[in-house]
Amino acid sequence: MTIIDSGKTLICLRNACNFVGNLVRLKGQFLFVNTNTLFDEIIEEMTKAIGIKNDKSWRLEGFLTNSSSPKKFRGRNKKLNLGAIHAPDCVVIFDTERKSSVILEAEWLQVPIVGHVDSSMPWETYKKITYLVRANDSVQFVYLFCNLITKTFLYEQRKMKTAQGADDLTAGTRYELY
Repeated sequence: MTIIDSGKTLICLRNACNFVGNLVRLKGQFLFVNTNTLFDEIIEEMTKAIGIKNDKSWRLEGFLTNSSSPKKFRGRNKKLNLGAIHAPDCVVIFDTERKSSVILEAEWLQVPIVGHVDSSMPWETYKKITYLVRANDSVQFVYLFCNLITKTFLYEQRKMKTAQGADDLTAGTRYELY
């Protein structure tokens, strides 16, 4: 059994949230990957709150790297709207131990990975995750992680709206010099 340092986990959480916040400001595309059914409801709530489509049923191996896979899959399943076919700007992975194929694909495409990792993960996989958050694989921590991502999204979106509103006000105001 490995004891995880909560101070280091907090630092990793801050780094991951800062990265997610920067991508939200840049209007980046996110892909949330989860295979653990215990976390489905929590992640669904998060994606609804931040306004991102999340369909847990379409995840296939080679989906990011094989350009014909999304087209074939979309053709077979007309009911699913997967959005754009291009690679996301960030992949957020819950339960990284089970999704090593997604980690390999994202690494091959040079897509940054934010991953919740357990202490039992092999070292080779650790090295491939850009922003790793070491913590026990518990529902409570996944709830905390999703809550922080949601708050980061909403905070950055609110900041962007207020900045845009201020720009709209100054753009509509004309100053006359006498």
